[in-house]
Amino acid sequence: MEMKTRHAVVAGAFYSASKEEIESMLDKFLKNVPNIRLEKELKALIVPHAGYIYSGQVAAYAYSLLKNSKKQKIILLGPSHSVYLNDIAADANDYWETPLGKVKLIQNNFLKSKEAHINEHCLEVQVPFLQTILKDFEILPLVVGDAAPKEISEKIINLLGNNTILIISSDLSHYQPYDMAVETDKNTIKAIQDLDYDKMEKKGDACGKIPIMVLIDIANKLNWKPKLLNYKNSGDVTGDKSGVVGYASFAFY
Repeated sequence: MEMKTRHAVVAGAFYSASKEEIESMLDKFLKNVPNIRLEKELKALIVPHAGYIYSGQVAAYAYSLLKNSKKQKIILLGPSHSVYLNDIAADANDYWETPLGKVKLIQNNFLKSKEAHINEHCLEVQVPFLQTILKDFEILPLVVGDAAPKEISEKIINLLGNNTILIISSDLSHYQPYDMAVETDKNTIKAIQDLDYDKMEKKGDACGKIPIMVLIDIANKLNWKPKLLNYKNSGDVTGDKSGVVGYASFAFY
């Protein structure tokens, strides 16, 4: 039976199409991260998904925690940017390929949709980070649309094990002036830190709001604790503060 592969669609746009340039950039980002200690075992991450030049350093704070990790199964959950969904969808391919090589997809029972994944960037940009840090792993990429977070969390809890990590892909507020964005993002970050599902639902501002709500629900059920690792917005990187996008990375343990 022929194995089907999803080839990278945002290499050369959100990150370099050159293997050497990706490795050099990610190595630099990871070296800039101070030593972070968690009280207990890492269970989940929230990471941004903009172009690496904008949000790669923030994402590196989260991915640095996977160094020396034995995790072999990575569940990736992010928002659908290009296709309307009222459910959650896995990819119909068997492998994903980036300039750093191929990664095998985990067999699963979710609805399969090539269309939901073919042009989606939010999960693809996570894969080179994983390929840089982990040696032997498989991924389950899932995109979610206008779906019920607590129904999704039940499905994902059943997949979690000692060798699994859940990675939520989300940016924060979009295109507000700098000071307004920082204030908006503070409220969203506080909702995540407090594991406040209702506050996140009503006042949280994030493109991956439903995936974050899924994680908050799981964390409340499994007694996971969140830790903010890093926060910046595009204005901190580019100097243009007229309309910025917010980025935060969290660890859950």
